[in-house]
Amino acid sequence: MIKEATFGAGCFWCIEACYLDVQGVISVSPGYCGGHTSNPTYEEVCRGTTGHAEVARVVFDDDVVSYDALLEVFWFVHDPTQLNRQGHDIGTQYRSVIFYHDENQKNSALYFKSKLEKDRVWDKPIVTEITQVAEFFTAEAYHHDYFKNNPGNMYCQSVVRPKVEKFRKVFADQLKK
Repeated sequence: MIKEATFGAGCFWCIEACYLDVQGVISVSPGYCGGHTSNPTYEEVCRGTTGHAEVARVVFDDDVVSYDALLEVFWFVHDPTQLNRQGHDIGTQYRSVIFYHDENQKNSALYFKSKLEKDRVWDKPIVTEITQVAEFFTAEAYHHDYFKNNPGNMYCQSVVRPKVEKFRKVFADQLKK
């Protein structure tokens, strides 16, 4: 069954690049979700005035990859203890957030968060928001496949590439062949 998931884990270039490699993922669209304006631009979102988070909308085949498996990737590819930031990317647009699409996704996200907190996986509290999906706005075309299309970009070299390489090592058995 084809389903959707929406995750915010800092810059959408990083999470898009990781999710694109996962077996069962059909497509990943970078975009904006959770704000209070319609059709925000990248520049508006970067100013932090629209309330949107940079997110990845993941379309996946639930018969091939489960939502729980996608959650494992989400928790791995960013630091969910950093409030409104990931590394040097600072602002509410970089917040850690799971936008659930149905009650099953909500329950899974809450369960994972609770288990990770109980197991004290991180030294600091998890600040990830778990909220019902809001209107999703697809990012401008130049953001799509950004890492693949801009491998020489300094941000891609220093932030995206190391994250993707680490992800590929840990999740090797779940990657597309």
